[in-house]
Amino acid sequence: MKTATGGSDALYLPDFCTSRATLGIVLIVQLTALLLTLARQNATIDFWTDLGRTSLFLLWIGLAGAALLCALRPRLAHMTVAVGSAAVLALISAVIAAVSLCAYLFGRTALVVDSGGAGLFPAAPWVFVLRNVAIGLIVTGLALRYFYVAHEWRRSVELRAAARVHALQARIRPHFLFNSMNTIAALTRSNPPRAEAAVQDLADLFRAALSDKRDTITLAEELEVARIYHGIEPRPEGGTVTISGEVAGGLVTIVVRNPLHPVPGLREGNRLALANIRERLSLMYGERALMKSGRFDAEYIVTLRFPLIESPARTAAAARA
Repeated sequence: MKTATGGSDALYLPDFCTSRATLGIVLIVQLTALLLTLARQNATIDFWTDLGRTSLFLLWIGLAGAALLCALRPRLAHMTVAVGSAAVLALISAVIAAVSLCAYLFGRTALVVDSGGAGLFPAAPWVFVLRNVAIGLIVTGLALRYFYVAHEWRRSVELRAAARVHALQARIRPHFLFNSMNTIAALTRSNPPRAEAAVQDLADLFRAALSDKRDTITLAEELEVARIYHGIEPRPEGGTVTISGEVAGGLVTIVVRNPLHPVPGLREGNRLALANIRERLSLMYGERALMKSGRFDAEYIVTLRFPLIESPARTAAAARA
C-alpha cells in the first residue's frame, strides 16, 4: 500500500468488474427504487408503473457507472485518495446527467408522445438533471465514505495480523536454535562428522532466514531447509520422516509422519512449534487453513491444509505454455 502522495490508496474502491459487484449494484438499485416509489406516493401514476420506470432509470445509472469505474480502475489506482474520490464523484455525476438527459429526450420522441406516455417523463429537463445530479452526489459521497472506512478497517486487520505473524516468527527462531544446538551437542559425542554437517546446515538455514525479507516462501524452499531436527531425534536407532502431499480443490494438503520413541513421554517437548505454526496459518489464511496433529498408534502425524497460491513466475510460464 503506497502513501497518499503516490498511489494505490484509491483502490479502497471495490472491484466493479466482478459479477458479485454487479449483483450488489442491481440489488441496491432495486431497493432504492422501491424506497423512492414508496416515498413519492404519486397520485397520477399507479405504484407499479412508477416503480418500473424508477427501477429502469436507476438501473441504467448503476450499471453505466459500474462499467465506467471498471474500465477506469487502472487509472484510478494511480491517484491519491482525494483526487480519486473527486474523479469518481465527477464521473458518476456525468453519468447521471447523461442518463437523465437521455430519459428526457426519449420522452419527447413521437413514439412516446403518440402512445400517451409523455406523462411518465419529466417536463423540465434542467430541473430534472440538476436534481438527479444533486441526489447522486450525496449518495455517491456516502458510498465512498463507507468504502474508505471499510477498506481502512480491513487494512488495519491485515497489518495487525502481519505484525502478529512477524512476532511468531521471531519467537520460533530461538526455540528452533535451542533444539538444534541440543541435537548437535548429542552428535558431537556419538557422531562428530554428522555434528559438523549439522552445524553447517544450521548456518545455512539461519543465513537464508536472515537474508530473505519475504513474508512467505515456496513449499520447495521450505522442504529444502527443513532437514535438521524432527520428532525422531530422541530415537537411538533413528527413523524415517515421511512427507506426502496433494493438491485438490485449490487446497494443498501435506501430511508429515514419523515413528515415536518406544518409551512414552520421553522428550515430549513443549509443543511451541506446533502452536506457532497453527496460529500463523490461522492469521494468514483464516478458516481456509487447517492443522491437525497427534499420536496414532506408533507414529506422530501432522496434517496441514492451506490454499494453493502459485508464484507469479510459474503462473506466467503456464500461461505462455
